[in-house]
Amino acid sequence: MLKEKAPSSLMSSVVAPEKSTSNTMGPKEVELILVKEQNGVQFTSTTLVAPALTQTNSSGEEERETWGKKIDFLLSVIGFAVDLANVWRFPYLCYKNGGGAFLVPYLFFMVIAGMPLFYMELAVGQYNREGAAGVWKICPIFKGVGFTVILISLYVGFYYNVIISWALFYLFSSFSGELPWVHCNNTWNSPNCSDWADNNSVSDIYKATPAQEYFERAVLHIQDSHGIDDLGRPRWQLTSCLAVVIVLLYFSLWKGVKTSGKVVWITATMPYVVLTVLLLRGVTLPGAIDGIKAYLSVDFLRLCDAKVWIEAATQICFSLGVGFGVLIAFSSYNKFSNNCYRDAIITSSINSLTSFFSGFVVFSFLGYMSHKHNVALDKVARDGAGLVFVIYPEAIATLPGSSVWAVIFFIMLLTLGIDSAMGGMESVITGLIDEFKFLHKHRELFTLFIVVATFLISLFCVTNGGMYVFTLLDHFAAGTSILFGVLIEAIGIAWFYGVDRFSDDIEEMIGQRPGKYWRLCWKFVSPCFLLFMVVVSFATFNPPNYGSYMFPPWANMVGWCLAISSMTMVPLYAIYKLCTLPGKFCDRLAYAITPETEHHLIDNGEVRQFTLHHWLVV
Repeated sequence: MLKEKAPSSLMSSVVAPEKSTSNTMGPKEVELILVKEQNGVQFTSTTLVAPALTQTNSSGEEERETWGKKIDFLLSVIGFAVDLANVWRFPYLCYKNGGGAFLVPYLFFMVIAGMPLFYMELAVGQYNREGAAGVWKICPIFKGVGFTVILISLYVGFYYNVIISWALFYLFSSFSGELPWVHCNNTWNSPNCSDWADNNSVSDIYKATPAQEYFERAVLHIQDSHGIDDLGRPRWQLTSCLAVVIVLLYFSLWKGVKTSGKVVWITATMPYVVLTVLLLRGVTLPGAIDGIKAYLSVDFLRLCDAKVWIEAATQICFSLGVGFGVLIAFSSYNKFSNNCYRDAIITSSINSLTSFFSGFVVFSFLGYMSHKHNVALDKVARDGAGLVFVIYPEAIATLPGSSVWAVIFFIMLLTLGIDSAMGGMESVITGLIDEFKFLHKHRELFTLFIVVATFLISLFCVTNGGMYVFTLLDHFAAGTSILFGVLIEAIGIAWFYGVDRFSDDIEEMIGQRPGKYWRLCWKFVSPCFLLFMVVVSFATFNPPNYGSYMFPPWANMVGWCLAISSMTMVPLYAIYKLCTLPGKFCDRLAYAITPETEHHLIDNGEVRQFTLHHWLVV
């Protein structure tokens, strides 16, 4: 048997002409197989070989890219939701607000708001298969909220990448025989530097441990700045680390979910390995059990304090990552029939369990620090950057083989940060290229533009006064604005698009209609919860500060302008939509609140949103 390509002249005489096919199938090669018999007669067989083309749907448009494997999607969602806040905020909140009793309001808000909103975003992204702005073809007047969440994700990227660069700086510093934050005899130390033993006799105002001074004076160089109006030039060491982070982000995102889905196999799983290793080491340290007991101690009287419930609600809002457009973007690359309900339950549960599990790791080391320096646990327990860049490094420095443990710990921080940063950038990229279709062909170049722009803005955060810029961005970029965005999102889907129609969409995808519980949460409970949180956020607002430094009024004005800039996208786009649609006001309103696929019904006067049944049905 002989297999070869036939010359064109032989093909014309032997092979029957092919029937014309749809041009959507693309060109084909005809491969001719010659089978030689013993009597010398040749028989021919043809095989059609179609070149690899992008799949197209019935309307001739390119099919949307999908995740290589289901696990890629799950790891991406988990990696985004499980971030640094799971390590540096939840354990401290739990300890400060009644220990195990804090789980009561936390789980309560998780069930009535966290999971329903998480499920809602996964479902709306998967059904409409577009980013945060494009999904609002279901109710065009609300497309502004899509731009709101895209802007918020972009703003967060300006400072979140800086945290990762700090972790990278610490990682490089850990490759040394002696960790640089152990002693007070370094060039960056001040006269106030002293170890814990000395600090027992010093006023709290003047306490400065070697680890604290390393972070503030060696890494941040904040002593060379007098405030936010005295930033100075970017520090080349932190700028280099930031550049490395940006390069990692770019090459994780440039090809879409095909590349980012592979990166998360490392970045989403590594933290669990490291947390387990650190826990096994932590529980063997003296005082560790006392720290864990303090973490789990139950004080139900704390539940009488309204602040405990507010902090639990706030933690739910931010820990699950709803409102950043990331869940919508990720789920838009799912197959249409994917079981998003099961995904929502699994991933949101894993996020909360990770927060709880990390508390054992954190407080085993805090208990050890309390025992070693013979001080109350309150003296060492804190949240935020102070925990992971001051307290934890100091605890690690006292262990045998401290450099190895430091490397392990900061690799964990890197992986926790990278996949969350990837999620935020993917929200921006997917949201914009889905809205502006011409960018589809230039994804790699557009991704480069976004990450370079993010890098340039982030340079303000790696100057001598960069910590002040960081604090201002952290305070205003995704606070009240993110709660407002999710509130409008919930109202747009549950009320204007309609819970019944949304439930029909889910049933079409997974073959199962959401139960009464989910529909009630979407229509009533979750919006009321979010409205309450927005009001509380405004009512309890406190101007930002860094230590004893208070920001000048102009800085607070800049912060509010940043927050308002994203929120104003909702009314501005609604006004734009109503002004650009044709016809009388009622006709324009009908087009603006009706899904684009139903616009043909408006001419016949069939507008679901103009009926009482639409607003009452659940």
